Amino acid sequence: MARGTVTAAAGTLAALTLLAGSAAGLPRGTTEPWTPPAGAVRLVSFDSCADALARLRAAATESVSPWGLAPEAIDLLGGPVPAMGDVRKSRAGAPGGEAARADHSTTNNHEPDADEPDLVKTDGRRIVTVTGGVLRVTEPATRRITGRLDLAAGDDPTLPTDWPAASLLLHGDRALVLVRSAPRVRVMGGKRPADSGEPGPRLLLVDLAGPPALVGTYRIDGSLLDARLTGATARVVVRSHPRLTFPYQQDATDEERLAANRAVIAAADLDAWLPTYEWTEGDRREAGRVGCDRLSATADSTGSAVLTVLSFDLTTGRLGDGDPVSVAADADTVYGTARSLYLAGSRHPAGRPWRTGWGISAGPAATAIYQFDTAAPGRPHYLAAGVVPGTLVNQYALSEWQGRLRVATTSGDSRPLREGTESAVYVLTRRDGTLTRTGSATGLGRGERIHSVRFLGPTGYVVTFRQTDPLYSLDLTDPAAPRVTGELKITGYSAYLHPVGEDRLLGVGQEADERGRTQGLQVSLFDVANPAQPARLARYHVPGAASTVEFDPHAFLYDARTGLVALPVDNALRLLRVTGSSVGEVGRVAHQGGAPVTRSLLVGGVLWTVSDTGLRASDPAGAEQLAWLPTT
Repeated sequence: MARGTVTAAAGTLAALTLLAGSAAGLPRGTTEPWTPPAGAVRLVSFDSCADALARLRAAATESVSPWGLAPEAIDLLGGPVPAMGDVRKSRAGAPGGEAARADHSTTNNHEPDADEPDLVKTDGRRIVTVTGGVLRVTEPATRRITGRLDLAAGDDPTLPTDWPAASLLLHGDRALVLVRSAPRVRVMGGKRPADSGEPGPRLLLVDLAGPPALVGTYRIDGSLLDARLTGATARVVVRSHPRLTFPYQQDATDEERLAANRAVIAAADLDAWLPTYEWTEGDRREAGRVGCDRLSATADSTGSAVLTVLSFDLTTGRLGDGDPVSVAADADTVYGTARSLYLAGSRHPAGRPWRTGWGISAGPAATAIYQFDTAAPGRPHYLAAGVVPGTLVNQYALSEWQGRLRVATTSGDSRPLREGTESAVYVLTRRDGTLTRTGSATGLGRGERIHSVRFLGPTGYVVTFRQTDPLYSLDLTDPAAPRVTGELKITGYSAYLHPVGEDRLLGVGQEADERGRTQGLQVSLFDVANPAQPARLARYHVPGAASTVEFDPHAFLYDARTGLVALPVDNALRLLRVTGSSVGEVGRVAHQGGAPVTRSLLVGGVLWTVSDTGLRASDPAGAEQLAWLPTT
């Protein structure tokens, strides 16, 4: 009998592969909505560390399989899609990404006053970027790079040696750099899974008052899920998996494997579940572990994941221990407003298949949602939890309006699509610690799945797709009776929706033929003045092309004053102009060497574009180059 070891995260892959084809429960293709009891997702705290350990062991023992811990929600194709979210907004305020101030544009955020991490930030006086492990400060007025900091330099063990993806939050003279790191899951020889571990995300605090200077670092077990900045407080959400090493027994029976895995869980202590962290401030270095007094759990937790929310006051010039709060639950989506933080993730009934991201039959699923109060600075406070049938496409499927939460989901097997698949919009109201369903509009896009959602005050727009693109408009004025008011069917689909003036909506996605095969980038201008009859006024099509905006709305730029729209298309930036009932190209921006343009922003009437090789200043009217600032 060959024996080895396999960690909990790696054991997940084998479990998914085997269980997806042989799990008991509903037959393959069954799409009836499934929802766990609302009480099952309510958070409870522990009386003692012994109580916490007993609960975690029991949950993990109950959910472990012969192949490891089955996750409550996991995406084996690389984790949640961003900090690459989507886009939505209320009519009460200007959508993120518009030139809301006269001097500069902002990050295309989902909500105002809840800033999201991105590759570039500006306050109008300076442009801050981080590429290839180097932070640079550019002065747009003089068109010069005035500061540079090599973040990967030095002997500090909290700093990465090979630089993964990073993003920024900016407040005053301080930048918080978030270095994303995620578990790497792979299969050796098609049989034995192996895991390279969870190196953990790094947070780097940089002082920009003078030459950029690193003033603090922070590292924690797990992988970065997302973050939000409200006021001066940055809240960072990290997902970690238990450090359980299960024996690998190639020739053992399922009963022997299960018994061995349960023995590992029975011997584990709290260190297996509670994340450890370390932080530095100058020459000072501290380490710790999330305390069991900071841990809560749900009644039906599987013990397969822990979510930790860290809070940092960027006015203090130090990171400290992050004041952590942890939940023994899983999530793959973060949505934030000025007053609330929501964590949402998929849940699956015991013994039934779940979504793997590999095209395997999904089976029934539901979405659990946890709401935290972030209105005051400091540590967030738990408010309520709720659950709805189906799964989310991304954070734009969530929207808080007038104290209620709207949620758009797709239920049923969506990979591959089944005739029973359908979508719905639910309205949830917080009552006694529970997000209670008070209204719903169901039956949208049967046999299709949601590709994009946009909530604008009392109105919602949902795009579903299989072969054609129904754009549904919904009236959400009455939370007890949301209703579909109109539907527009066209070929292709919109993966991102953005308001571009009164009663106008811009969709960015793909054209498709009548069989649903994609045909290249499509930008559609919709007239939504009449809720009963949404109409497409114009479109812009680039055969065979695609835009980063389709999966990363932070790459989208819209200037409400001029109607300018900027989209990365393949490696260049396309400049479009929306005027009345038309949309057309006005110019293109390319960087030297053909480096992909990743972001664009407006500062003082000048269009700035960012790539790994440099920054370019251009005239937004016709894309004429004004300056080129190389970074390599």
